[in-house]
Amino acid sequence: MISNSCIPLKVGICGLGTVGFGTLQLLKTNAEEISRRTGCEIHVVHVATRTLDQKKVASVPASGTDPFALVNDPDVDVVIETMGGFEPAFSVIKKALEKGKHVITANKALIAEHGNELFATARANNVTLSFESAVAGGIPIIKALREGLAANKISSLAGIINGTGNFILTEMGANKRQFDDVLAEAQALGYAEADPKFDVEGIDAAHKLTIMASIAFGLPLDFNKTYTEGISKITPEDIIYADELGYKIKHLGIAVLNGTQAEVRVHPTLISKSQLLAHVNGVDNAVLVEGNAVGSTMYTGPGAGADATASAVVADIIDLARTKASGADRPPIAMLGYLEPRSDLTVLPIEDIRSEYYLRILVDDKLGVMAKITSCLQDAGISIEAVIQKERVSQTVSIVILTDTALEADLNKALTSIESLDVVSGKINRIRVASLAK
Repeated sequence: MISNSCIPLKVGICGLGTVGFGTLQLLKTNAEEISRRTGCEIHVVHVATRTLDQKKVASVPASGTDPFALVNDPDVDVVIETMGGFEPAFSVIKKALEKGKHVITANKALIAEHGNELFATARANNVTLSFESAVAGGIPIIKALREGLAANKISSLAGIINGTGNFILTEMGANKRQFDDVLAEAQALGYAEADPKFDVEGIDAAHKLTIMASIAFGLPLDFNKTYTEGISKITPEDIIYADELGYKIKHLGIAVLNGTQAEVRVHPTLISKSQLLAHVNGVDNAVLVEGNAVGSTMYTGPGAGADATASAVVADIIDLARTKASGADRPPIAMLGYLEPRSDLTVLPIEDIRSEYYLRILVDDKLGVMAKITSCLQDAGISIEAVIQKERVSQTVSIVILTDTALEADLNKALTSIESLDVVSGKINRIRVASLAK
């Protein structure tokens, strides 16, 4: 039963695209169950969207095209930002916070790159800025890190956090298809934008990883320190060779904390076929978290889409509705991750990380080639764990090497030496190998 003492929570939605309209529909479809669970009714009283469709907003008392009119509407308690991009989204959120309104956003780029300023504004005005929907769609990974695992020291997390990239690699592996071919299909299916750079070059995943690492480790939000590498150089041959070595190639976001040094990186990664993450396929997302008390936990599900992302938006609305029903002004600041970040942490540049490496080298089919390559690796202090030499293609042959653990800076020196050999053709394809908790 709904509490008679709870005044309805009044919501305004800025942006009525996939996520915004999904949120409006979910609040309507599940209104009775949401009210039962919160003890408070939730009313959408204002919508602002660039293209106004009266059929979509027929049940909303106020609607228009100006998001600042929504922010200034005295009836709106909570502003939902689902417009995306940096402007006017940043100005809308900042203005809403300054006016003492709670804000919920699905904008991972804005949080990753401007979150520090926005959280400071929220704290100064005694309101909340919530963002569960900004990372991994319908997977409640923000709540898991911030609340469910709050008793743990998080040592690492690794995730498939971009469904487009995962779909492309899955299709390339299952059907031996080229990257460009699968990307075109992903665009036709609506999984990738016309300009797919954010997805396939790892920028979208890097935004999400920046946010998760900040919550998990206490790092300040600093997107520029997240190493970012895409999947456009991966070939079906790489996937086949990795399989022969016992691995799958996944586009991972990886964050590791060793003492006061953190690694925050997004790149294609070889992971053992025995890993659960290796079997997360298609457009699904998954995040593996290692805590010192709980051990390994994994969270998986749809990482995008109207219903999944709307589910996460509405979860944040429900937090505010429950708080309102309890008579409080807002959830505790500590629960929302507004605490000051740790000042003793540093993010390692990619050259300072240590990893095993997969190398695919195209060489002339001549005697002594392997000895020359081995010599370059040995000079850099790098040992070889496994080698595959494939059949000749015209006058060249592919050599695939799996190295032991090495410093990235040392590997870079070795690759420069190898690529300078007159028997080596073109650039070497290098993929990092990760040993993850199972």
